[in-house]
Amino acid sequence: MAEPATLPAPGPAAEPSATPDMLAHARLAADLKARRARRARLGNLGAYALLIVIAMITLYPFYWTLITSLEETGNIYQAKLLPSSVSLKNYIEVFTGTTLPFWRLILNSVAICLLGVTLSVTLAALAAYPLSKMQFPGRNLIFYAILTLMVLPNESGLIVNYVTTTKLGLLKEINPVLDTLRQYFAIVMPGLASIVGLFLLRQAYLSVPQELIEAARIDGAGELTIWRRVLLPLAMPTIAAFAILEFVAYWNSFLWARIILPPGSQTLPLSAGLLELSGMFSTNSRAVMAGAVITIIPILVVFLLGQKYFMKGLEGAVKG
Repeated sequence: MAEPATLPAPGPAAEPSATPDMLAHARLAADLKARRARRARLGNLGAYALLIVIAMITLYPFYWTLITSLEETGNIYQAKLLPSSVSLKNYIEVFTGTTLPFWRLILNSVAICLLGVTLSVTLAALAAYPLSKMQFPGRNLIFYAILTLMVLPNESGLIVNYVTTTKLGLLKEINPVLDTLRQYFAIVMPGLASIVGLFLLRQAYLSVPQELIEAARIDGAGELTIWRRVLLPLAMPTIAAFAILEFVAYWNSFLWARIILPPGSQTLPLSAGLLELSGMFSTNSRAVMAGAVITIIPILVVFLLGQKYFMKGLEGAVKG
């Protein structure tokens, strides 16, 4: 039998030949794309240059403080890039000097931070719940009225806070242990009602679906149970960000502590206690610089450890 004739395999379809107009359009598109890429690179280069300048301006005071604390002699008020000498003498003097009970000041700051952060975060987390998830007349009006208080500077409440602290008897001297606890509470009391924390946590609570709250209520959960079991775990990044902000604020307590506590008090925080290195007629400026550097280190460590939660918490609060 004769074999059937095999048909040739179909080849690829012939592409239409490029016309001069098509080539011109392709060259024009490539040229526009290259121009946009160049403009984008120049824009990024300018932005990075500006950010580097801002970073240098921002970081130079801290760098100047650091190199000044490492010097033994020289003009401390002269702008410089490198220290004239490097020595740990000033740091040793801060830790071992008789003028300043440094370890006591650190213990005071740690106690003040623990007390202040715990109470302020708890109060803000509790107050934000009814202002975000509970329905009652005037809820938004109350919230916006609280926000308007942010326009007032902190110094405007110094006299009222001092009178309140005195009337509550927090500055009386009765028992050494109780006096220390009362003075710790007197230092943290003006900052317990944080408007910033209330705003951040309310925004975080608003991002939680209302269906979760209703489902918990159908299951018989009370309001405190809903707050503790549903809202707190979901708002934990924002709580962590707010806790870092409060830690920085309480660690840097200075003005209020110097107002309510007498000089040489055993409950002064570290930032306020460094002023004891300044005398009436002479000041060991380099030791003060060394103490300032030591004061900044815990803040940097806490921020670096909690940076991920800090950024995530603020992002969630802004989106909410």
